Amino acid sequence: MKAEQDSSSDENLEDFDVEEEDEEALIEQRRLQRQAIVQKYKYLAEDSNMSVPSEPSSPQSSTRSRSNSPDDILERVAADVKEYERENVDTFEASVKAKHNLMAVEQNNGSSQKKIIAPDMFTESDDMFAAYFDSARLRAAGIGKDFKENPNLRDNWTDAEGYYRVNIGEVLDKRYNVYGYTGQGVFSNVVRARDMARANQEVAVKIIRNNELMQKTGLKELEFLKKLNDADPDDKFHCLRLFRHFYHKQHLCLVFEPLSMNLREVLKKYGKDVGLHIKAVRSYSQQLFLALKLLKRCNILHADIKPDNILVNESKTILKLCDFGSASHVADNDITPYLVSRFYRAPEIIIGKIYDYGIDMWSVGCTLYELYTGKILFPGKTNNHMLKLAMDLKGKMPNKMIRKGVFKDQHFDQNLNFMYIEVDKVTEREKVTVMSTINPTKDLLADLIGCQRLPEDQRKKVHQLKDLLDQILMLDPAKRISINQALQHAFIQEKI
Repeated sequence: MKAEQDSSSDENLEDFDVEEEDEEALIEQRRLQRQAIVQKYKYLAEDSNMSVPSEPSSPQSSTRSRSNSPDDILERVAADVKEYERENVDTFEASVKAKHNLMAVEQNNGSSQKKIIAPDMFTESDDMFAAYFDSARLRAAGIGKDFKENPNLRDNWTDAEGYYRVNIGEVLDKRYNVYGYTGQGVFSNVVRARDMARANQEVAVKIIRNNELMQKTGLKELEFLKKLNDADPDDKFHCLRLFRHFYHKQHLCLVFEPLSMNLREVLKKYGKDVGLHIKAVRSYSQQLFLALKLLKRCNILHADIKPDNILVNESKTILKLCDFGSASHVADNDITPYLVSRFYRAPEIIIGKIYDYGIDMWSVGCTLYELYTGKILFPGKTNNHMLKLAMDLKGKMPNKMIRKGVFKDQHFDQNLNFMYIEVDKVTEREKVTVMSTINPTKDLLADLIGCQRLPEDQRKKVHQLKDLLDQILMLDPAKRISINQALQHAFIQEKI
């Protein structure tokens, strides 16, 4: 695999998937050669930090595994995730508390003004995919508790907005006994149930809203879930498992494996304004990159990756990417400035440039930052503000990229100067500031470390995370790190 070591370009490392028979034979031949070498040099086999003698050393060899075989890399990462699950099944809360203890006392001083940032993402109404329904609103709507059905309206199972009116204790499809309510989103509401046909196995049932648009969206999600599950029969790539589907009172229902919480809830409960331990973030990043790998193999864009759409198991060690209601085939990428929830929206979407798998990678980068810091990376109030925040981190967007944007005139003038649009706090009038140059002012490393007094091994991992995020958050998607490069990054490959 020397060619892949000698170059870091997207063309050479874009995808490790091997389809041609001769390439498969070549990989198998090299694997046998490696096995023979390891057999010959047994005294090296136990030392993972030393290179196999037949391969020339390189600057990258210390941060990568001895083999660059795609199968070996995926197996290594999958094994690492399993090891993390085994070792941390009872220690998630303890590790988060340990991170709290690393924070300097003075962090609490003067930090109160920042606490309004996180909830802001749920108060904007101009983002078609970022609706949020708080528990008070749900209770007011009579959801999440036993619903008192009017006996004169027995066929009135759907509310005015097309949501199914959940009845705790009812049985769906003659087998799913509903015992709890999980929540409500743009496309559906979700209930917890026990499958009476499978020894009361717990499941989650997603009940799609009953209107034409949402039904089409639900059927599209069903198609993508089937494709992803069929491509991953051994459940190694961390996309949510769909058990089956059925119709109930004209609502499409999808039956999923039961999972505990989403990462938004995990952050709120355990890591508010502080974030999670670096060990958890490393394991979560491994699992998210595996999910991206499966999406790419199936030619699917998720197009709404964020903490809300990532579920974890009871011990918070294993995650699954969920909610494929916004997903699309990579060739069907309609140009719209409102794809993906705003805080996780890649710059190429905002300016109206043709996009591909890089939009999901950008969203993962924003999510990883948030998981470690407990704060949203780009809390923009508008698309224009989102561009400004991204350029505060990475500098001005390349002119070559700007020119390809369908919506560039909304954000850049004829000379490709950025037009920063903000509302004057005094006059409440919109004002435009023309910016010919934008120098990076946001210090990513300082944000990640903050007031923590980190031990050396954790400090090293945070530096590696910063380097990984730098490569993920490239404004130009052509220069953004690929999935396979991310899987080989030192942050992933080197254990704490």
